[in-house]
Amino acid sequence: MERIIQIISSTLVLYVPRVLLAILVMYIGFGVIKRLVKIASNQLAKKGDPTLNSFLENIIGIALKVMLLISVASMVGIETTSFVAVLGAAAFAVGLALQGSLANFAGGVLLILFRPFKVGDVIEAQSFTGIVHEISIFTTILKSFDNKTIIIPNGALANGSLVNYSTEQERRVDMLFGISYSDDMDKAMQIIKDFIAADERVIQNQTGRESFVRVTALADSSVNITVRMWAKSADYWGLYFDMLEKVKKAYDREGISIPFPQMDVHTYPVNK
Repeated sequence: MERIIQIISSTLVLYVPRVLLAILVMYIGFGVIKRLVKIASNQLAKKGDPTLNSFLENIIGIALKVMLLISVASMVGIETTSFVAVLGAAAFAVGLALQGSLANFAGGVLLILFRPFKVGDVIEAQSFTGIVHEISIFTTILKSFDNKTIIIPNGALANGSLVNYSTEQERRVDMLFGISYSDDMDKAMQIIKDFIAADERVIQNQTGRESFVRVTALADSSVNITVRMWAKSADYWGLYFDMLEKVKKAYDREGISIPFPQMDVHTYPVNK
């Protein structure tokens, strides 16, 4: 019994100070890591590349924490080589169990390398549309136009189709107006041309950016006028909505009708 007590006492004397010191180092280490990650984030922010910020913050934080854990393990007395081997085996096992997460991590790396979009871009992907708010290790966060948070796995973004509305500085605004067969189509088109010429948001007199106003279809109940004009991407929706309102009001003033679906109901007397 005395031998057992002696062994326990010597073990406690040997390892308790190490464990306490390891706990202290771990506590201080996590604080230092948090500070270093913040410094790295500030440096990245100064370089004006918010797309990399959150991604690299997570990578740096994880790498430093792994190094800290290895250092603490060696302080306690665990062989570093053995600890690394066990850590590698555990990482392999976890990797097999979390193949989807690894695919998302790889997708995040591809998004950072090839930059199909960046923070602040408006994109459409996986049936969602929104502004890119953050690109993290496993997911990309979008903010919808009605301020909803949308979280999409990076693997799906890297391997799927997406539309980036912010890549180009200029966009073509396509519109379609239908008028009655009895209306003056030349007059209807001239009204639209006058609005286009008077709007400063429409790109004028630039090769490849010419406005287009032509009759493109004789439909079942209307003569369809197709309108194509170019504008800055930031002016797209403002120009689109303003043109709709202006053309409708002008057509009303000039007596030009816009056909809409109608149903004729016929009643017949029933002989009793």
